[in-house]
Amino acid sequence: MSAVSTFAGRLIAWQKNAGRHDLPWQKTRDPYRIWLSEIMLQQTQVATVIPYFERFLARFPTLRNLAEAPPEVVIEHWAGLGYYARARNLHRCAQQLVAVDGEKWPNSTEQLSALPGIGRSTAAAIAAFAFGQRAAILDGNVKRVLCRHFAIEGFPGQAAVERELWALAERLLPDADIAAYTQGLMDLGATICTRSRPRCGECPLATTCLAYLNNRQGELPAARPRAKLPERIAGFVLISDGQRLLLERRPPHGLWGGLLVPPEGEAAAVLARLGLHAESHRELAPLKHTFTHFRLTLEPVLCVVKPTAAVNEPGLQWIAIETAATAGVPTPIRKLIERLAGAAG
Repeated sequence: MSAVSTFAGRLIAWQKNAGRHDLPWQKTRDPYRIWLSEIMLQQTQVATVIPYFERFLARFPTLRNLAEAPPEVVIEHWAGLGYYARARNLHRCAQQLVAVDGEKWPNSTEQLSALPGIGRSTAAAIAAFAFGQRAAILDGNVKRVLCRHFAIEGFPGQAAVERELWALAERLLPDADIAAYTQGLMDLGATICTRSRPRCGECPLATTCLAYLNNRQGELPAARPRAKLPERIAGFVLISDGQRLLLERRPPHGLWGGLLVPPEGEAAAVLARLGLHAESHRELAPLKHTFTHFRLTLEPVLCVVKPTAAVNEPGLQWIAIETAATAGVPTPIRKLIERLAGAAG
């Protein structure tokens, strides 16, 4: 038996016996549910995704429901998952499928990867799970498994290393049981071959894993070359009448596109723009938040205005303080609002 078939065979047997079988998007061939789960799982842990997946499906049970929903409603149901371009692409993809194909899904990786927000690995996962297609995946967990097992040197995000990994992933594909094999790779990377403290004693591939045999689990895969993240500062004005908070919907693209946030800017300029007068104001403790490519320091100012204050600019909403944290706001803004609500309580 070849090394390739041994690798795949042991992984398939392990997945069927010890892998994950009760995730809410399993035991289905519905491409809508599989696609939604795969998009949500990009850069996000399973435990975090499950409640979002269930709430999202409850609100948008079909592809057409999602396609016909207003963009701001889709974004609000994504709020907290981060990487908001995923939600915007999810909506665009649904609209494209409904408009062009009447909700019919393409079943090839080439056609799937041409849709908004679906890359090569995600397309392969959908093709394998929904249509039984023989296609290779290569997400972060799979890269880690392959780098360790075959001692692939270099940072897996580098183009040359990634090409080597794709070629290897294609060669390893079994002729049958593609869904179990694909799920097995995901399960192994997520539960056994983890970034830190891998449970090598439970791994079905340990006897042929070069990282394990040479005690190199901590070295492989190679870490991303470190670069100092740029630092940014942004001021946010939390305008309250004592019971409500004034939030503003961001433009559909860019940072936190489509989400609700307090007006951004210097407090005096924001109040002047909105035609409001603060009866009192005070600076709140800064809050730091790290994104993939930069760190942001939020410098909030609380401004209290009269309860009768009215604003006429589009996109502005008065929302009760006790519910504002769940009103479709990004994570760092939710933390600011929770601080405010806690102080008020």
